[in-house]
Amino acid sequence: MKDSNTLHILWTNDNMDTSRFMLMMYSTNSMLRGFWDNVTVIIWGATAKLVSENEAIQEYLKIAQHAGVRFSACISCARQLGVAEALEALDIEVIPWGPPLTEIIKNGAPLITV
Repeated sequence: MKDSNTLHILWTNDNMDTSRFMLMMYSTNSMLRGFWDNVTVIIWGATAKLVSENEAIQEYLKIAQHAGVRFSACISCARQLGVAEALEALDIEVIPWGPPLTEIIKNGAPLITV
């Protein structure tokens, strides 16, 4: 059974404007305005490095976290990019995301890919 009030956002695009004006804006406002009960942003690929290094993105991330957005990163990507510890220091969960993402897709749960 899928949870229709939980949104997952798969964040793979490390473009700064897309990150600020779509990902951070929509995820934060979704929680503040009650669009969704839960929003989880899955950090995958190049975005792991962006989040670990870019202070502006880290500030947006803190605002989103304060609004209730959950951030979680692919452990394989984070390790290969050498940023797992930096992400964890930002209160980002770092886990194997392959199986859970597959289940989200198979179950038809709400998912946006950015």
